[in-house]
Amino acid sequence: MRVAILGAGAMGTVLGAFMTKNGCKVDMIDSYTEHVKALNEKGAKIIGFADMTVPVSALTPCQMEGTYDLVFLFTKQTTNEEVLRNLIPHLNAASTVCTLQNGVPEVYVAEKVGGDRTVGGTVLWGATFIGPGVSELTQDISRLAHLFEIGEIDGKISGRIKKVAEILGYMGPAEISSELMDSRWTKLVANACMSGMSAACGCTFGEVLDNPKARACLCYIGNEVKKTCEADGHKLHTLLNYDLTPLSFKKPEDFEVSQKMFINIYNGLRSAKASMLQDLERGKKTEVNMLNGFVSDTARKYGIATPFCDTVVKVITGIESRHLPLSMDNLKYFKVPGFQE
Repeated sequence: MRVAILGAGAMGTVLGAFMTKNGCKVDMIDSYTEHVKALNEKGAKIIGFADMTVPVSALTPCQMEGTYDLVFLFTKQTTNEEVLRNLIPHLNAASTVCTLQNGVPEVYVAEKVGGDRTVGGTVLWGATFIGPGVSELTQDISRLAHLFEIGEIDGKISGRIKKVAEILGYMGPAEISSELMDSRWTKLVANACMSGMSAACGCTFGEVLDNPKARACLCYIGNEVKKTCEADGHKLHTLLNYDLTPLSFKKPEDFEVSQKMFINIYNGLRSAKASMLQDLERGKKTEVNMLNGFVSDTARKYGIATPFCDTVVKVITGIESRHLPLSMDNLKYFKVPGFQE
């Protein structure tokens, strides 16, 4: 079986290193030529909650040859149109594309490569890109029951999804879900809340947690995600074993419970930066329209107001266009009850 990771950034580098180290031959494909060169010459160096350097096979998209049986898609959604167009010639009729991207990308990927070739999943650990050939694993994966949650769009437990789980198993356990889209929305809580605020404020996860107003924003964004998810016919699962029910704000204590939940989830990741923030620091376009923007767009179909997700999009796109700074001062754009502007 020919296996590839398309998009060997922070997450793809970590996955490729573990898979290769544990005996799975995989091509790591990325458009960053200096990164590809470093991977081939020095190996994939993983720091943080792992300490290893693994010789790997890396190449740029233009160096791809033949077809792949299984492709793990880790590129940014902002590049999906070009990436998928270039990938199609390297797929056969029985190929599987497993999108592990942020957000809810399965429908778009299926439109481009075919629903019969598309599965998806969420990644339950974090990583930060350090530089060419080097990524930091920002989470202790030994403490996680499983590292991935994957599934078919229609929820069937198919032979191919079992094969995808087997291959991901070269890094660690993958749970097969019959409720993939519910899982996607659950991961969107993390992407829209903490990643959104880290990028909007230009700061680490720990700095978001330590700022009362930023921490409050996490809860209000989470509330918008939950209401929109349920209106769209899905339900949130637990996030790293934490019940997300309090995000409904149905009980007087739910807001405080939600804040404590975010503190507990992210306290071990205080030094981490959102991938969107890393993009902003490098002057790249972010996925904010596919994350917070996706929530806002979906909510509008049901008449749900999303002022916090809307503000995240406004601030981050303002930073992208250089009209706003990468600064905690951007909190002034968030209208939070109880906080004077």
